[in-house]
Amino acid sequence: MAKSERRNLSFAFRFSLFAFKIFCMTDRVNDLWPELMWINDPDLREKTAATWELALQKSVLTPEDLNKIPFTLLAGPDLKVSFMAHKRCVVHVARDAGNKMNEFFRDDLPVNMDVLIAGAILADVGKLLEYEMKDGKSVQGMYGKFLRHPFSGVSLAEQCGVPAAVCHIVATHAGEGDMVKRTVEAYIVHHADFMTFEPFRERLK
Repeated sequence: MAKSERRNLSFAFRFSLFAFKIFCMTDRVNDLWPELMWINDPDLREKTAATWELALQKSVLTPEDLNKIPFTLLAGPDLKVSFMAHKRCVVHVARDAGNKMNEFFRDDLPVNMDVLIAGAILADVGKLLEYEMKDGKSVQGMYGKFLRHPFSGVSLAEQCGVPAAVCHIVATHAGEGDMVKRTVEAYIVHHADFMTFEPFRERLK
């Protein structure tokens, strides 16, 4: 076999292996996030999924970890609600709120549902870089101490071409967003996130 043919076969093999890995990763992201199908714009849906793919490639956490580890490090050691259970709940709450706001306030306070859902799905994607595993438990790593997940999340999203309106939600969904004006969609995600977080940390019993 000629050298050029061997090079072509080697390239074809490497490309096939790369394509297979991407396919498997995309499949894992779709398994984590069936709510991706709620995004009607195929380009935004693809970029949202790609951001999660990138985060998983860079993270020490696996999809299996995300379905086991607590969703926050701030609610004590006995918290049993998993990362994915909380993240998906936030998306469902945000979507329901957005639909009701469009039903009652459409002319005065319209909600872009694609932007809302994409932003809710990506809000905590940066935690995949913020967290590390130590002795089988998730902890904040050194990277996360320097850059909290709103910052790393925007970085991941921008690398995948996610539009600014969605990156704004990622940037402002947590306490950092209290320093700037939020869009309607960002307000919804912020409150959906905190109403399903604060009672775990502190509530009247």
